[in-house]
Amino acid sequence: MKINTTQTMKKNRSPKQIEASRRNAQKSTGPKTPEGKAASKMNALKHGILSTKEVLVRGRNILEKESEFEDFHQQFWEDWNPVGAMEIELVNQIVKTVWRLRRVRKAESAEIALSVDGGQWDRQCHGSDNNIKLWMLESDPVPVMMQSVFGNSILIDELKKARDSVEKEGELTEAAIKSVVISAGANSVTTDLEKLRLQLLENPDGLDEPALRAKRKQQSLAHIDGKLATILLVRLGCKLREEIDEESRQSAALLPSPEVLDKLMRYETMLKKDLHRDMIQLERLQRRRKGEAVPPPLTMQVSGRN
Repeated sequence: MKINTTQTMKKNRSPKQIEASRRNAQKSTGPKTPEGKAASKMNALKHGILSTKEVLVRGRNILEKESEFEDFHQQFWEDWNPVGAMEIELVNQIVKTVWRLRRVRKAESAEIALSVDGGQWDRQCHGSDNNIKLWMLESDPVPVMMQSVFGNSILIDELKKARDSVEKEGELTEAAIKSVVISAGANSVTTDLEKLRLQLLENPDGLDEPALRAKRKQQSLAHIDGKLATILLVRLGCKLREEIDEESRQSAALLPSPEVLDKLMRYETMLKKDLHRDMIQLERLQRRRKGEAVPPPLTMQVSGRN
C-alpha cells in the first residue's frame, strides 16, 4: 500500500503553519518601492518591444530601424501606462497597427513619387523619338519642328553649322547648305538658303571680286542670324508652354492609379478598424481597473437583407 506523502503533509499542517504560509505569500507581491516598480515596468516594456519587433521590415533594399521603432513603442507605452498582461498585450497590438498605418502613408507617398518622376522620365526618354517619327511623316518637317523645344534646338544647331561654314569660307557655299541635315529631301530652311546663294551669285553693281565676296559673306551672315533670332524666340515660347504642360502632367500624377489607391484604402481601412477595436477594449479595461462602472459593450449585427 502506497502512502501519498503530499496529502499526509497537507492534512498534518497546523493552523499556525497555514497562517505562516499565508503571511509569507503576502510578502512576495512584487516590488513595493518606486524604483522597483519602475524597473519592473521597464522589464515589461522590453519584453513588449521584443514581442512586437516582427512587424519591422528587414529586406535587402529596405531596413526599418529598430531604434526608431523602440522610441515609437515607448511613446505609446508612456501614453497608455498599461498594467497587467491584457493591457500590455493590447498596447503592443496598438503599436504594431499604428506602425503599419505609418507604412501605408509612406507607400502612398512613394507611389506618387514614382508616378510623377516616372512619367517625366518616360517623356524625356521617348519624347524625342516620338517627335522624330512625326517629322518623318511631313514633306517639310520644319513647321512641325518649330512647335517644340527639341525641334527648334535641332534647327538652331544646323543653322549654326551653316554660319560657321560662311565664316570659314567667306561665303555661303553649296557644300555648306548640304551640311544642314534636317530631312532626307528639301525643306524650307535649305530651300531658303539655296535661294539666297543663287541670289548672291549675281553682281548687278559690277563689284570687284574682293568687294563682291565681302558683300556675299555679310548678307549670308545677316540672313542666317535673322533666322537664328526668330527660331530662338520661338523656342523660348515653346519652353514656357512645355514647362506649364509638364507641371500640369505632374500635378495630374499626384493621385495614384485606381488599382493602387483601392489597395491602399482597403488596407488602411482594415488597420483602422483593428486600431479602433483595440483602443476601445484597452480603455474599458483601464476604466474597470480604476474602479469605474463600465457597461457591457454594445454589439450590433448588420444584415444585408431588407
